[in-house]
Amino acid sequence: MVRSEGMFNRSTIMEVLELLPKSTAETIYMTFASTFFACLLGLPLGIWLYSVSPPGLIPRKVIYNIISRVVNLFRSFPFIILMILLMPLSRFIIRTSIGPTAVVIPLSIAAAPFVARVVESALQEVDSGCLLAARAMGSTNFQIIYKVLVPEALPALISGLALTIINLIGYSAMAGAIGGGGLGDMAIRYGYYRFRMDVTAGAVVVLLFLVEGVQLGGSAVSRLLLSKR
Repeated sequence: MVRSEGMFNRSTIMEVLELLPKSTAETIYMTFASTFFACLLGLPLGIWLYSVSPPGLIPRKVIYNIISRVVNLFRSFPFIILMILLMPLSRFIIRTSIGPTAVVIPLSIAAAPFVARVVESALQEVDSGCLLAARAMGSTNFQIIYKVLVPEALPALISGLALTIINLIGYSAMAGAIGGGGLGDMAIRYGYYRFRMDVTAGAVVVLLFLVEGVQLGGSAVSRLLLSKR
C-alpha cells in the first residue's frame, strides 16, 4: 500500500512499534546464536593457524599456506551467495531453509573464517618474551596456549568478538532479503515492498543501536581487561 501523506502519523508509528519487538528479537537470536557457533568453529581453527604459522609453536609452512588460502577464500565469498549455496544444508539439518534458525547455519559458517583470522592476529600480538619464559619453565604447547597465549590476547580477542558480532548483525540484515527474518526482513517486506519508509527507518535505527551497543560493550570490556594487567 502506498501512503502519500501522514507517513509518520500516530497510527503508522504504532504499526512500526508493533513490528519492531519480534523482528529485533529474531535479529538478536540470529546474531548471538551464530556468534556462538562461529566461535566454536573459528577459535580452534585460529589457534591452529597461529600454531603452524612461521612464528607459531609448531611451524608448518606448507600446511599453513594451504589452510590460510582456504580461510581467505571463505572470507571473500559474498554472504548472500554463500547463504543460497548453504540452503540445502539448512534444509537437511533443520528441515527448512527459511526463518531465523535456518539462517544461523550459513551465518556461522560465514563468520567462522573471520573469527579464525581475529584469533590468529590476536595471538601473534602476544609478546614473544612470554612464550620464551613459558618454554623455559617446561610448559607444553597446550599449556602455553591456554595459560599464556589466550589470557594475554584476551583484550584483543574481546575486541575481535565485538567486531564479529557487528558483522553478523549486518549479515543477518542481508539474510532478510531471502526469508531470513529479523530486522532485514521487516525493512524489505514491510518497508521497501510497501513503500513504507517509516518501517525501513525504524529497522535501520534499531540496527544502529544494536551495533553501537555491541561496540561500546566490547570496548569497555577490553579496556577493563587491560586495566587489570
